[in-house]
Amino acid sequence: MRQSDKKASFIELGTFLSQFTANGNTPNPAVKHNDRFYDAFIDLINLSQSHNGWFTPEQVYFAVQSWAEALTEANINQWLSRYDFPENQPKTVGLILAGNIPLVGFHDFLSVVLSGHKVVVKMSSNDQKLLPFLAQYLIAVNPELESYITFTEGKLENFDAVIATGSNNTARYFEYYFKDKPNIIRKNRNSVAVLDGNETKEDLINLGEDIFRYFGLGCRNVSKLFLPKGYDFKLFFEAMFEYGDIIHYEKYANNYDYNKAVFLMSRFELLDNEFMTLKEDSSYASPISSVFYEYYDSAENLKSRLEADKDQLQCIVSNGIISDSISFGQTQKPKLWDYADNVDTIDFLIKI
Repeated sequence: MRQSDKKASFIELGTFLSQFTANGNTPNPAVKHNDRFYDAFIDLINLSQSHNGWFTPEQVYFAVQSWAEALTEANINQWLSRYDFPENQPKTVGLILAGNIPLVGFHDFLSVVLSGHKVVVKMSSNDQKLLPFLAQYLIAVNPELESYITFTEGKLENFDAVIATGSNNTARYFEYYFKDKPNIIRKNRNSVAVLDGNETKEDLINLGEDIFRYFGLGCRNVSKLFLPKGYDFKLFFEAMFEYGDIIHYEKYANNYDYNKAVFLMSRFELLDNEFMTLKEDSSYASPISSVFYEYYDSAENLKSRLEADKDQLQCIVSNGIISDSISFGQTQKPKLWDYADNVDTIDFLIKI
């Protein structure tokens, strides 16, 4: 099956997804198979929260729109143009997916199929519905894809390579079980923001998107701030109030109450605005509803620290203080060529 046909199928999927937004769904009569999939997808989005309490319609719509914007002909061509794809016999690649945010494993799925391989997917119990639905749409668009896509609920078997995502603990098991196969094993990572005190309120409102999108559950969510000594939090908290409604979501509120109580019982000093806490801490991984912060004495020393800790970091956000950093508000809008853990998935797949 030609790569151009597969690309066309994913572009068609992007057009399908573009019909669905949090501000309202608008059917496009030019989209293929809407009679089978349009209403069913709306129903699935509305039911997602019953499958995973964190998957509110707003969060699922955001993920859907992000992929609608990514799956264009221009983006896919720009992404794949840097690679030479050999005409090898397709291999079978097993995927073990996380389920922390909606469609978190879609990029790996997309990469395997467009690389010419077959994919066997083991879904997370926290996200079992969305990707199989999109796979069914792809197969409706191009029935030949059916032989390339398999979902399994049991043990992964009969595969040539594997991409597995999990915690640091599960990664140790993955590394043992898959040591004899080509693999990418993804562990816990966190994202940080570096501020210098010259940020505008708009910058900080955008930073709030990096903190609160998906309730802070993603590895691309900012969980740690690096601040200059003497930083004034006034403007920061003014900007964060734009996201105050998050406390009305019960699961988030429960985490806020619990984590705040744990901190206070441990006699930690906190900054608190009634829906998020800030705690001075050298760690990168903060609990839901909390962001850690740490002061830095010089940008150069901080750059050295971040370089030394790069294996723990997914994204660095700043206004250019750190080279190759991401602009505020953009962490949850990665490009197709922004690889998780900075591991080039396509290059790995070409070489297996």
